[in-house]
Amino acid sequence: MPEPPKTPMRYLSGVQSSGRLHLGNYFGAIQNHIRLQDEGDCFYFIANYHALTTVQAAKELEKFTFMVAADYLALGLDPNKALLFRQSDVPEVNELAWILSTVTGMGLMERAHSYKDKVAKGIAPSLGLFYYPALMAADILIYQSDKVPVGQDQIQHIEMCRDMAGYFNNTFKKEVFKLPEGVLSEAPKVIGLTGGKMSKSDEDSVIPIFGEPAEIKKKVMSIVTDSKGVHEPKDPDQNVIYLLYKLVAKPEEAAQMEKGFRQGGMGYGDAKKLLIGKLEEVFGGERREKRKKMEEKPGMVEDTLVASARKARRTAASTMEAVYAATGIPCSRVKKEILELKTQNSGGSSG
Repeated sequence: MPEPPKTPMRYLSGVQSSGRLHLGNYFGAIQNHIRLQDEGDCFYFIANYHALTTVQAAKELEKFTFMVAADYLALGLDPNKALLFRQSDVPEVNELAWILSTVTGMGLMERAHSYKDKVAKGIAPSLGLFYYPALMAADILIYQSDKVPVGQDQIQHIEMCRDMAGYFNNTFKKEVFKLPEGVLSEAPKVIGLTGGKMSKSDEDSVIPIFGEPAEIKKKVMSIVTDSKGVHEPKDPDQNVIYLLYKLVAKPEEAAQMEKGFRQGGMGYGDAKKLLIGKLEEVFGGERREKRKKMEEKPGMVEDTLVASARKARRTAASTMEAVYAATGIPCSRVKKEILELKTQNSGGSSG
């Protein structure tokens, strides 16, 4: 007998709409997301609920949400291969997050490194920030995800998600959720211009993916270097210019810069010019033009988000039916009517 067709691997990941996307977002996540669209069933969401912990101005949140979507599409995400949608267009994730919280101990939440790190950096310790891992777990579990591509700083959240899935399954004696696995990207941490991790919370550290050429040049030229001359040997492994250049350059080009630094003959000024040129080569040209056209026709971006959200919500609704059955919460006629309206209606927003 012929073997039954294999179910494709389902990948799930999200990116916060808390600022402009930068090189750290691209090499740490987006590049991998786009590659995976040819390898499995991909669900990518714009985490605007999560972004509310730091962005609390309506116009800014709307702007950043659009920018994330436009950047993904300009960088090569194909909506015919992968879903790209707003987190808020699938409100069932909040319902599931609450249900998960009822079987999750405080001890697990209190051990979250990310919460402690953000509070230490001065972010207000809101209940939402503390509750973040439960909402992230719901984001993952509601789509029955197999693999979750993340950076190193999110690995603990994946472990917490697996714990919550296990708590639910054990409490209600139903195998509703599978246990997802985290997958690290090839470049899980991208160095920032100031020497630490490139992060949206530190504007001085970032190079925006689709910044204007003049802005990119100013950013790169602002990288602080030591006083070593052109012909003096330098350590490329401690050099922000080289570490960023090898992300965008061909291996042989990166090797040439590395050699110039180690042996002498490569000055910081020339290295910065090479980095600026390579950034324009990779992210300028057709990609920048495509990105600008989306600014001119935002309705095209919105249509993509809506179409993807309808498909994502159908999957979420199926999972929630199993959750309702396991917990004894009724999937009432009202709920079913709303889900039908949201997933089958051919016009209007899905959220």
